[in-house]
Amino acid sequence: MTAVDQTLRATKTTCPYCGVGCGVLATPDGNGGAGISGDPEHPANFGRLCSKGSALGETLGLENRLLYPMIRCSKGSMERIAWSDALDHVAHRLKHIIARDGPGAVAFYLSGQLLTEDYYVANKLMKGFVGSANVDTNSRLCMASSVAGHRRAFGADTVPGCYEDLDEADLMVLVGSNAAWCHPVLLQRMVANKERRGARIVVIDPRRTDTAEEADLFLGVRPGTDTALFSGLLVHLADRCALDRDYIDHHTDGFDEALTRGRSIAGSAAATALATGLSETDVAAFFQMFAATPRTVTLYSQGVNQSAQGTDKVNAILNCHLATGRIGKKGASPFSLTGQPNAMGGREVGGLANQLAAHMGFTPPDIDRVRRFWKAPRIATHEGLKAVQMFEAIGRGEIKALWVMGTNPAVSLPDADSARGALKKLELFVVSENVLGNDTVDAGAHVLLPAQAWGEKSGTVTNSERRISRQRAFLAPPGETRPDWWIVSEVARRLGFGAAFDFHSPAEIFREHAALSAFENNGSRDFDIGALQALSDKAFDGLAPVQWPHRLGDTEPQQRFFAEGGFFCNDGKARFVAPEVPALRTETTAARPLRLNTGRIRDQWHTMTRTGVSPRLGQHLPEPFVEVHPDDAARHGLVDGDFARITTDYGQCTLKVVVTARQQRGMLFAPIHWSEATASAARVGALVVPVTDPFSGQPENKATPASIVPYDYVFRGFALSRTPLRLPDHAWWASVAVTGGFGYLIADKADLAGWSAWLRSAAKSELAEYCDFGGGVYRAASFAAGRIEVCLFLGPAGDAGDWNVVKEMFATGVLDDNKRKALLSGQSMEGVANAGPVVCACFGVGRTAICDAVASGAASAAEIGTQLKAGTNCGSCIPELKRLISQVGSAESAQRSLAAAN
Repeated sequence: MTAVDQTLRATKTTCPYCGVGCGVLATPDGNGGAGISGDPEHPANFGRLCSKGSALGETLGLENRLLYPMIRCSKGSMERIAWSDALDHVAHRLKHIIARDGPGAVAFYLSGQLLTEDYYVANKLMKGFVGSANVDTNSRLCMASSVAGHRRAFGADTVPGCYEDLDEADLMVLVGSNAAWCHPVLLQRMVANKERRGARIVVIDPRRTDTAEEADLFLGVRPGTDTALFSGLLVHLADRCALDRDYIDHHTDGFDEALTRGRSIAGSAAATALATGLSETDVAAFFQMFAATPRTVTLYSQGVNQSAQGTDKVNAILNCHLATGRIGKKGASPFSLTGQPNAMGGREVGGLANQLAAHMGFTPPDIDRVRRFWKAPRIATHEGLKAVQMFEAIGRGEIKALWVMGTNPAVSLPDADSARGALKKLELFVVSENVLGNDTVDAGAHVLLPAQAWGEKSGTVTNSERRISRQRAFLAPPGETRPDWWIVSEVARRLGFGAAFDFHSPAEIFREHAALSAFENNGSRDFDIGALQALSDKAFDGLAPVQWPHRLGDTEPQQRFFAEGGFFCNDGKARFVAPEVPALRTETTAARPLRLNTGRIRDQWHTMTRTGVSPRLGQHLPEPFVEVHPDDAARHGLVDGDFARITTDYGQCTLKVVVTARQQRGMLFAPIHWSEATASAARVGALVVPVTDPFSGQPENKATPASIVPYDYVFRGFALSRTPLRLPDHAWWASVAVTGGFGYLIADKADLAGWSAWLRSAAKSELAEYCDFGGGVYRAASFAAGRIEVCLFLGPAGDAGDWNVVKEMFATGVLDDNKRKALLSGQSMEGVANAGPVVCACFGVGRTAICDAVASGAASAAEIGTQLKAGTNCGSCIPELKRLISQVGSAESAQRSLAAAN
């Protein structure tokens, strides 16, 4: 973690990564950076931060920042332009396209990285004044199935529980959630409950992730069978008289139909086992555990949501909680784990194309209510296009203008190559960003508008437990950057809507947003923060984290929903939903015999725009990879550490092979983070099938039919440079943030002489070289003022040189003559320790130090933490620490046995 002098003035703000919504203390260092620590008073994290949050101070530089507006000139290049000219151009082109083709020809694509105030203004402009609901967000790829499931069951997009339930539950069921890596602060809260109170943890996932290391029971279901598992559970609860009949009778409707459907899907433990690929013993154990534990929280995330059956999966889970009355009670609720920092805030303001605003929809009463509140001249009267359909409409030429704010759809959307191709067809393509380039910008943006980044902008975000927190600025905005709400308001003014967008601060926008939430509400809608609609600017600046609803006249916010009913369907009752029989929408074939699952890794975020610049975060898993079960590896000729080419009907990637029994047979797993800007052949989104859930519109990211074949490279190696390098087109490469410059991991088939020529053209000074072309080894470096300026190490696999040693020498700065001479040996040397790959990113502890500690007697993760601090912050590395303890112990035991035999 970044050390912070607590005598300096710290700003309380909120982390910009996942939906946990951790409080952060940021202390500016006077040089454009800041010291970072967790806020011990914030109720989301009580001072804990994950590896990404701990490294925020390393991501605040201005490298690759977009600092002023730019426009594509007639020559095709981007040129600087004045703000007034850029805004005039955007407004003029929008006005022309709307007049010619109608409001449906324009669209906004927003981001869960936006603040609520930014979201509110963008949504208001499009839906209330342009008259189009073509406003969607990357939250569609993240949480849309939870939204749809909540609305079907509860009548509103309501999360019933809160984080405190994780402290009070006796059983916690994680479904499709690798919380150890994706929500580590919350998982450590669950583990603490397990240690303190004896709570049990069940993990349901096709992959045996690090989260499963904390499980009392792991259920490795077949992909797409979650609905069958929870349908079987509903049947078991009914047959074992474990239902809350009073709750069902008084507060719900549709139970009999849902139970009948459940029996047809999985009418017994045996049938459930057959449908899910589990053993009947494990199924029965889970059913008994759930039935016998009133205080149960079921937590679900992307493994549930990112599915063409995602909404049914959500409702199958909700059915079990409704049937037992385990909802909105202390330690008992279904709980959706949100992926992005403000996915919830975007849902509050209607950021999705099938929402209007303030949790209202496109019903005639809601349309009229919002129209009157906004005094909207041409309010949208029907739902717009959801993300995947929006980009398909762009590809067909139906949408002519698109404004993208703070996201990278050319990487993150399914069938991403088609999405990128569609962007090139736009008549007007506007991007509000804080980086000069990414895959979306490079797809042909016509106008770039420089937005403020985290640490510079100010407003609110809402986390997974409905808690509104302030993001506060603690750095001066660089260059000509502006808040997103200001940019949108200025365009609105130029479109002729100035009176409705005369905002001068985020506090003004928040007050209007709060007032709309309370407008003609009187408890009829779940989202209501009317108690905050009159906050002064000073009170807004000092706003402490607060949950909603917080209705006008209430002394305290409401913590939970639905313990006593009170749902938001017309009759006040919840709806059981009879799900469809689960079946994946795609089939494997002889040509595509495997299924590709995609997801996140521990230390990276989305397309690495922010995390990718942190040297600490780049060391745990530095290369894009694909996980393969040993049986599949043998069948397809794959070797751990080599490369493979993965092909689907939509694209190809070339990734490093990781052979692991933690992966299910017939399945591949590849992370989503690498883009064209950060790797040569690892845009995994380009492989994903674009089928979507019929209710939520969320794409299926977890089960694309795929094939895999070995892909051989003659040479492996790495390059380090003080400035960015453009590597040869024939090379496979992945960029890695390193201290002092830029790192690249490389593989290639080309001859070494060509690499020597390339390096000579890239180096600014004379090279020192070691060449053994016959042995396939080439090492070279140039120096400036005693420092490595650029170096290249290539050789056969395992013989290119020690990446960790050379990286440390590169970071050291000035090298003495002996070290400079020894550098090209590529091996460890006196005074330069090989720490090995980083295991604990929070404190930068490498595998070598951890293994040494274990060999010296550290027998638990706690003992390693005492010695090295590893695992004592977010805890996301604890499962790996436990594995290393086991591995080192097994190796030492084998050595002792061998010695005894001799």
